[in-house]
Amino acid sequence: MSSHMNILVVDDDEMILEIFEDFLNAMDTRSVLTAKDGVEALDLCRNNKIDFCFTDLNMPGMDGIEFVKRVHQLDNTLPVVVMTGYPSADNAIATLKSGVVDFLVKPFKMEEIELTIRRVLEKRALFVENVLLKEELEGKERLQALNRELSDKIKDLKALNVILQEIDWVTSSSELFDLIVRLAAEITASDETHFYLVDENMRSWEPIASFYRKGREGDPCSQAWIQEILTRKMSDGTPLLMKDGHDDSLSGTQICSLVAVPLKIRWKIFGVLVGIIKDRSALFTEKDLHFLGFMNRRASFVIENAALYENIYQNLFATLYAFVEAIEARDPYTKQHSSRVTEFAISIGREMGCSDEQLDLLNFSGHLHDIGKIGIPDRILLKPGPLTDDEYEVIKTHPVIGAKIIGHLGLMAEEQKVIRHHHERWDGHGYPDGLKGESIPFLSRILAVADAYDAMASDRAYRKKIPDELIIKMVRENAGSQFDSEVVRAFLKVYQKGRVASGVTAFQPAPCGLKAKSMPLNTLQVAAPVHR
Repeated sequence: MSSHMNILVVDDDEMILEIFEDFLNAMDTRSVLTAKDGVEALDLCRNNKIDFCFTDLNMPGMDGIEFVKRVHQLDNTLPVVVMTGYPSADNAIATLKSGVVDFLVKPFKMEEIELTIRRVLEKRALFVENVLLKEELEGKERLQALNRELSDKIKDLKALNVILQEIDWVTSSSELFDLIVRLAAEITASDETHFYLVDENMRSWEPIASFYRKGREGDPCSQAWIQEILTRKMSDGTPLLMKDGHDDSLSGTQICSLVAVPLKIRWKIFGVLVGIIKDRSALFTEKDLHFLGFMNRRASFVIENAALYENIYQNLFATLYAFVEAIEARDPYTKQHSSRVTEFAISIGREMGCSDEQLDLLNFSGHLHDIGKIGIPDRILLKPGPLTDDEYEVIKTHPVIGAKIIGHLGLMAEEQKVIRHHHERWDGHGYPDGLKGESIPFLSRILAVADAYDAMASDRAYRKKIPDELIIKMVRENAGSQFDSEVVRAFLKVYQKGRVASGVTAFQPAPCGLKAKSMPLNTLQVAAPVHR
């Protein structure tokens, strides 16, 4: 028995109290507290930690059963043993119902007290152990539940982070919508996802992007059925969550669940993202609506920014190109030179497998490659005869001036490089920096061939245009010295395919961002090796 126990004895018989006190102290029990009635005993329980209690059953004022009920309101784990000199079945039942763990019948031997304490404490120890085990188990279950909740939150945050990272890096509208339907399928349990452009009345639905989960490509839902559902149930633009099954009467496909979330731009519906589940392995939830809504809001933000960027870009480009046209207007021989150079440079770029982004850069740089000539005096730029060495040095500054003009406007360094280096030579004898070989920007090498061809194929103040046969001969001869041989090879292929013509399309600036790829191109006219 523990030496750190407080035992309470409650009895209206002082002799009983003295006997208990002497006996229990002899057992090295830490302390014995005594009370003559239930009221006094309750006060002791409120002010002391009691580990064990003996109480008489019949006491004046408050009997033992009432005391047990009240003391268990203070501590329902306290073991209580009832003592009585009037045992009966009714008393036994009443004491057990009140939460008593045992009872002693007076008169009893002192050994019975010790045995009762040991027996009850063993039961109590087992009870406490079971309580602790239960609490530990419940604690583990709570911890597991918290871990599951935390894991779900982490997954949610990862999903939101993926949406933010991937959407912010798209460079075209088609890429954006393809990304939206793919992410929608990955984040939810969709078997197939679609994005529709819609008109203001929500009547016309144009599917522009779709994604099918692996193994689900063979039984797609009919677009007509999906659009019929959306027309009927999304007329007000409210997100739609359908958990009940539907039969696609047009394709025969069973639909288990459908979710549809509008994409709004400036509070007007621009499109609708749709997800479909075909079996009952999963259903769409409110969380799916939240994720898809978040993704659509982010996509609308990107689209709005791209539209704003496109508008600013086109205004800026148009202003810059007005300068180029003003420069070319000074010299009737160079009218539309920049447009022709751009068209043929893009044709060469396509032949060489350039990306859309590279073609956009060629489109921009080609139209503005000679903008630096605005800083060259007319007496030099329009001189009908040969240039002096000093005059030629002035002419050679126009790529640097052009790059600076572009740079001051805060445009990308890549565009500045293409313009600055379009007069460099493969052998390192070009200008302004004398770059050589691969150190010359790739797009500058393309622009150099296109620029040279058009210069030779056009009348100039200081000479008549050169026949095509001679131009081709000169370009071939300068491959590996003035020009990149690979670019010359692509140039010759384009030329042989008949993609050189006198017609020039009207200029339409095309930014590198969303909704804008390289401008529509017709066949073109090209440039020449040695020119101003």
